[in-house]
Amino acid sequence: MRTRADHPSGTDRIAEAAAQCESATHILNIQGDEPLLDSALVDTLARTMREDGDISMITAASPVDDPTLINDANIVKVVIDNNHNALYFSRATIPFRRDGVPSLPTYRHLGLYGYRADYLRHFVSLPPSLLEQAEGLEQLRALEDGARIRIHLTDHEAIGLDSPDQIPLIESLLKAEITAHT
Repeated sequence: MRTRADHPSGTDRIAEAAAQCESATHILNIQGDEPLLDSALVDTLARTMREDGDISMITAASPVDDPTLINDANIVKVVIDNNHNALYFSRATIPFRRDGVPSLPTYRHLGLYGYRADYLRHFVSLPPSLLEQAEGLEQLRALEDGARIRIHLTDHEAIGLDSPDQIPLIESLLKAEITAHT
């Protein structure tokens, strides 16, 4: 479905499309810069949302150990609480590790979101937030509004298309995947 070009974020664009599907109770958004996302992960998020009516928004993250990726501003990181809800998303290296503090995991956010339809409508009624604008991350609008975003942890290492120099790598991985399935 073609949407307007003036949306401030992908979530706003998805909400326009979802408005045409009035009977939908949940919406899944796979961002276009995640061409290698595992379909089983999409199914897991959909199932989790269907089974837990308290989840208004869900996404996924995977551990990342590579210092180059951890320090890359194109890779979005997320800090997670003990209940698997997001505390914060950033392009910066989070959490910051002070001297002497034991090692903490770093989680890479994957470009996959699930929304309860009523929450999605609420989300897009909010103006873009200051944190959202500062980081360029629309999920911060939800956190600033007090929403909980459930994080599904996975070992899936989706390689997102975060910069133009990654195009040859993504193309070769897609070709290898197609070849493996034929």
